[in-house]
Parts: sequence; structure tokens; C-alpha cells
Amino acid sequence: MTPAARERLGVFGGTFDPPHVGHLVSAVNVRHALGLDRVLLVVANVPWQKSGSRPISPAADRLAMVEAAVEGVPGLEACDLELARGGPSYSVETLQALATERADRDLFLILGSDAAAGLDTWERPDELRELATFVVVDRPGGGSDVNVPDGFRAMHVEVPRLEVSSTDLRARVVDGRPLDYLLTPAVISSIAARRLYRVPG
Repeated sequence: MTPAARERLGVFGGTFDPPHVGHLVSAVNVRHALGLDRVLLVVANVPWQKSGSRPISPAADRLAMVEAAVEGVPGLEACDLELARGGPSYSVETLQALATERADRDLFLILGSDAAAGLDTWERPDELRELATFVVVDRPGGGSDVNVPDGFRAMHVEVPRLEVSSTDLRARVVDGRPLDYLLTPAVISSIAARRLYRVPG
């Protein structure tokens, strides 16, 4: 009897306020490049690195937008693990939970180059480095000169350059500017239905 193959699981955490096409392009391309079975888009409950810097949309709204964004996209799934846990969201706790949930699972944490350079400042870095392979998303022609801290298993995947900013997208809602092709139609509908990013009137 052939033993079951280990699951190759991508973990892509974020505030996702809102989730845009840049997020989806990164997740789809990393899944393809590394042959991942699934990529979880893990919605942060309280993103410790952004807490206090600006108002964050309610977690339930951000999860609903991610669910809308990944609907019908093979291999991409919204994940509410950090919301269910409550409190500040730390990648080390999320990876530990996913590793405990299934022993025959290899974890790949997807992140940008800025975040990769600061991995040793994350919560409990000694535990973090043992839990996953860290996948640094590179832009075409940008090279792979990111200095990932020592001890972290890291690899690089090149994805198309899409200059999409969540800050700009929120401003576009306020100003009534187009969101087409920057967000999926389902996410645009979710924002409208939930009346997100509008100036209170």
C-alpha cells in the first residue's frame, strides 16, 4: 500500500483590508511554482504590526471579503484560525496550530521581501524558524537579494509586479473612484454591501 503523500500547505497571512488582485496573484503563482495542495489566506484578528497605526476594519468584514475573493479559485481558501483564537495574531501560533492539526503536513509561509528581512523581530523567532519554509515573493527583475535572517529556511518565487495598495483602494472608495480590475467583482460587491471605507455621514 502506497503511503499517503504529505500535504504541502501554503500559509499567506494578512490584514486583507481589502484583499486585492495583488494578493491573489501572489497566492496563485506561489501555489503553482511550489506545487502546493492549498494556500490558506489567513485573516489576522489583531495585526500586531499595524495595531494603532490606523483604524482596521472589523475582522468579520475582512474575512467575508477574503471569502468573496477566493470563491471559485482552485486551491485558495479563506482561513479564520486567527479570528477564532482571538487576541493579537502571531504567525508562530498559527503555524503551530496548523502543524498540530495534521502531522503529515509541510508548511510554507508566504511573505513579501520587507517582512522577510525582519523575521528575527517576529514573535518567538526561534520557534518560528522550525515550523515552516519561508517563501519570499519577488518581483520580476528585482532579484533575490533579500537578506533573510540566519537559520530560516527560505526560498524565492517570482510573481508579476502589480502595484496595488490597500491604502489607495480604501481612498478610492471614499472618493468614488473605480475599483474595477484592482479588486474582484465579488469583493467590490462585499465592500458595497457592508458599507466599508465610507466616511460616516
